Amino acid sequence: MPDFSPFDSGARSPVFFDETLVMLRDQIRRFVETEIKPHADAWETEGATPRALLRKMGDLGFFGIRYPEALGGSDLDQRATVVWAEELGRSTYSGVAITALVHTDMASVHIFNAGTDAQKSKWLPRCIAGEAISAVAVTEPGAGSDVKGIATRARRDGDDYVLNGAKMFITNGVHADVYCVAAKTDPEARPSQSVTMFLVEKGMPGFTVSRPLDKHGWRSSDTAELSFRDVRVPAENVLGREGGGFYEIMKNFQNERLVIGAMAMGEAQAALELTVEHVRGRIAFGAPLWEKQGIRQRLAMLSARVEACRQFIYSTASRAAAGEDVVREVSMIKALAGELVNDVMYDCLQFHGGMGFMRESTIERMTRDARVQSIGGGATEVMLEEVAKRM
Repeated sequence: MPDFSPFDSGARSPVFFDETLVMLRDQIRRFVETEIKPHADAWETEGATPRALLRKMGDLGFFGIRYPEALGGSDLDQRATVVWAEELGRSTYSGVAITALVHTDMASVHIFNAGTDAQKSKWLPRCIAGEAISAVAVTEPGAGSDVKGIATRARRDGDDYVLNGAKMFITNGVHADVYCVAAKTDPEARPSQSVTMFLVEKGMPGFTVSRPLDKHGWRSSDTAELSFRDVRVPAENVLGREGGGFYEIMKNFQNERLVIGAMAMGEAQAALELTVEHVRGRIAFGAPLWEKQGIRQRLAMLSARVEACRQFIYSTASRAAAGEDVVREVSMIKALAGELVNDVMYDCLQFHGGMGFMRESTIERMTRDARVQSIGGGATEVMLEEVAKRM
């Protein structure tokens, strides 16, 4: 491996890093090396991350990093979330990474942010322990980043709501136990006041997985299309207030996009380390590829861009932890990291030559996995519009 640490600059800065975060990073890194890397090729073939692994993550406290100690969590801040996401990204198995990150930072977080005491008591201890896995169901065939375009309906009927509609591209969609589902409860209201979030539980009559989806990358993450046909959801399963779902979704988008940016940055760093090792050992025209000035300078520039992105992410996480409004910065991070990781993968695969094009190659898998980073969680174009609004 190359003789540098991807955390050196962050670890030297007391503003962004402290002893607790170093210990957390090291614990996650050991887990990745012993519990993920030796086994994850099989999970790529199977199309899902095993529940046994997720339960181990829960046992070690990884699923409770941001939750209060009273619920079984560690009560840490956004910097810890970034450490968690970056280390999972560095695993080189992004399907495993996104399975865990959706559960911790994109789905169960809705229960914590908007749930009643009863909802939290029922679900969060189980989610933190890894006994129950969560998913968030917002995206539809005709509504992705445009949350106001949601077509799924929820009609009040006595003590229940009746849900009808479909959701698309739902991570953990096949195997989750509880789903945070967005549906329109008042189509006549203003778009920002028409959406409500519901807790839909596996096994509710009329709720089915229409089909698992066959993806270009993230092969060890189960992704599904969901169907809701006259699903009766008790009114007590409303998350937050009726008509407040749009704001709940928007509220967590900032955390979600910061997490995805950190994951992408971890992927980019791992690809660089892998490629530096490769070009130092690959002999061409009588010398290692590392001796070619053009190659090592391109890798050096990519390394500089990744380090700049890392510092931006940790700075933003620190500001978020201090209660600052970082919508602009998070939108920048999502756009920047999503594009940067694809730039890194393109060059890293190129420098692996023909072997980089083979399915047996780690960099080939990583390149496929990285492609979605400029799409999922807010496409680059959408993020840049958010930035432009604030210029």
